[in-house]
Amino acid sequence: FPFLGILPSNKVCPQYFLDTNFLFLSGLIMASAIEEWNLHRRIALRVLMLVGVQPARLILGMMLTTSFLSMWLSNTASTAMMLPIANAILKSLFGDKDPSKDMNRENEENQASLQQNKLYTVPTEMQFLASTEDKDLAEDKEISSDVLSDIKKEEEYKTNIWKGFLISIPYAASIGGTATLTGTAPNLILLGQLKSYFPECDVVNFGSWFMFAFPLMLIFLLMGWLWISILYGGINLRGWKTKKSNIRVDAEARAKEVIKEDYQKLGPTKFAEQAIFFFFCMFAIMLFSRDPKFIPGWASLFAPGFISDAVTGITIVIILFFFPSQKPSFRWWFDLKAPNTETQPLLTWRKAQETVPWNIILLLGGGFAMAKGCEESGLSVWIGGRLHPLEGVPPPVAVILITVVIALFTEFASNTATIIIFLPVLAELAIRLKVNPLYLMIPGTIGCSYAFMLPVSTPPNSIAFSSGHLMVKDMARTGLLMNLMGVLLLSLAMNTWAKSIFQLGTFPAWANIHAENATSLVTAVENVTLSAL
Repeated sequence: FPFLGILPSNKVCPQYFLDTNFLFLSGLIMASAIEEWNLHRRIALRVLMLVGVQPARLILGMMLTTSFLSMWLSNTASTAMMLPIANAILKSLFGDKDPSKDMNRENEENQASLQQNKLYTVPTEMQFLASTEDKDLAEDKEISSDVLSDIKKEEEYKTNIWKGFLISIPYAASIGGTATLTGTAPNLILLGQLKSYFPECDVVNFGSWFMFAFPLMLIFLLMGWLWISILYGGINLRGWKTKKSNIRVDAEARAKEVIKEDYQKLGPTKFAEQAIFFFFCMFAIMLFSRDPKFIPGWASLFAPGFISDAVTGITIVIILFFFPSQKPSFRWWFDLKAPNTETQPLLTWRKAQETVPWNIILLLGGGFAMAKGCEESGLSVWIGGRLHPLEGVPPPVAVILITVVIALFTEFASNTATIIIFLPVLAELAIRLKVNPLYLMIPGTIGCSYAFMLPVSTPPNSIAFSSGHLMVKDMARTGLLMNLMGVLLLSLAMNTWAKSIFQLGTFPAWANIHAENATSLVTAVENVTLSAL
């Protein structure tokens, strides 16, 4: 940008360290502390113990846990953490599984599709189990056709449940990331671009976003669970009263034991885990209560405009670097002979350096710099001027069209790249339609996370696909209806409870100021063009 005369360096560089970046950084540091003390694993296993071991309930437990973790950790980290737990449970459920010829053929197709997509492959659990079986069991035996039919049905049931488990985790991660501002990068890019385009806009913060997005996430998660459970046999609509086979009863008992055993391996809850959980709750509560809009928040006790979500987040995570990981003893102060040993804090800076994905911070900064370049150069205004055909479209229809287009676009492109491209255009389109810019920008932002159909759509999809059990057609079949449900539920949310939270029914004053600035910018661009001609 500086070389091309678009923006000077003193305007480009600050975009990499906006307070939005520091809000995201505080979330990443909190996630590092949670992972350091295995609190995430304890939460996951505890939830799975509570929901039960029937396949449909386990899938629900997996989705609830993954989505909750994804609200605070990155979607990729949540998926990578939950998949080993899912594999351990599946292995206990289906440890005696004999891979059939159909499964072997499916695995070959998987390997071919993985190579075509250039994704990393790992040996599947079924292949591993098949390779370790006793060879003597492979002797030919005379088996009746009824038994063979039952075995075939059981094999199909196991294969479907396996797929349902694996496909539910990345989907839940993508859905869960939409519930908080720090859950995924597109949400933060929306916040940063709002501050750049509409500096007077103060209706979007951590609390207001959570009030809007959390109910939407819960509804979508429940609908997605029902769809996956019905599609992959976790819920049998035709056989509610069908008696379970002894094989399934034994498998569920083994799965319950595996979960219980893994939980017991964690040992009693440590002081460090309790401290991290306390600061995590403080982190969330202080962000929610800073400026909830419907009542005065605690930030009203300080000078207006000085306390942001980033200040709140960074304040909490700084404490992690000096708070002790072991319970402090008051006797030490009065015991002159007590050893003067150094106490390990909840999180060290070295650990934070190693675990925080700093590339995401730079990616966010690049997105903000790109948006600033589009704004300052007049590109976003120029693109907005080419959107005349859409000016006659009713706003509710525009919301559905925008969500569909972005959801399809993000199947093939990065979520971050997609939202960087579309947000400036949506802001200009909203001004031309004379509707609240948030009415179009929020659906565009959340629509970026609704990428369910292809392995390459999101990193969580790729991680689950690389296990070798899923095929492209499985993701496409399941993801098509997920995308459709997401678009319809998002449209419903924008036209109901979002209107009162973000005051979407009126064209706000802060958008009027931008519209006047844009008009003057267009006039200036036209004058420069004419003088050049």
